[in-house]
Amino acid sequence: MNKQFYVYILASKRNGTLYTGVTSNLIQRVWQHKHNMVKGFTKKYNVKILVYFEVTPNAESAIIREKQIKKWRRAWKLQLIEKKNPDWKDLYDTFTNESGFPLSRE
Repeated sequence: MNKQFYVYILASKRNGTLYTGVTSNLIQRVWQHKHNMVKGFTKKYNVKILVYFEVTPNAESAIIREKQIKKWRRAWKLQLIEKKNPDWKDLYDTFTNESGFPLSRE
């Protein structure tokens, strides 16, 4: 089974501060951001809402895509988010139950 990698964008609020990252475990990584376990930018600026993600087939393509998005103008990032998530819902909620625990993927 091949490991999937994710490029994701977190926001502080709608049209707020944005952060772009890459991970092989999206649920765990976003949980870490939400609970201030990641020192640095997201903790400092309270960036915790998963507003966008895409799946890539390997680490190399994820890193290339992350770098590409990070170079974009802010307006292009906002368009990317709003195309797939026009209401800026926290997509993390689609992976967890009301208690914040990951849903079973059986």
